[in-house]
Amino acid sequence: MTMVRQTRQRQAVIEVLRESREHPDAAWIHGRVREALPQVSLGTVYRTLDALVRDGVVVTIERAGQATRYDYKHAGHDHHHAVCRCCGAIFDVEAAAVPVLPPSALPAGFQVTDVRLEFMGVCPDCGTKAPITD
Repeated sequence: MTMVRQTRQRQAVIEVLRESREHPDAAWIHGRVREALPQVSLGTVYRTLDALVRDGVVVTIERAGQATRYDYKHAGHDHHHAVCRCCGAIFDVEAAAVPVLPPSALPAGFQVTDVRLEFMGVCPDCGTKAPITD
């Protein structure tokens, strides 16, 4: 993993993501970063997020028709995500709670470098409002 050059903007974006458990989108992150750096542009936040994703510091959570959401990869907090198809809420799922795929399930010689797993479904709040049709 190459290290992203640390600028004030990048450090501010990292701090906002590190403190958030909301899986925010770029506009929300921009609003929080502007509290510390009022001159920072939304474009700078997007470029910073792209660099942090490339560096493996941040992961994206994407759904068609919705803004990309971001999650800081906290050291020692390996987790996956559960996403509600109704309201879009995102929940952390501890990696230790997910069964490990046996090596025989992968192509021979395949080397896993990272795992990203998303569970799609309906959260408890939405499940009580309408029946599940999927």
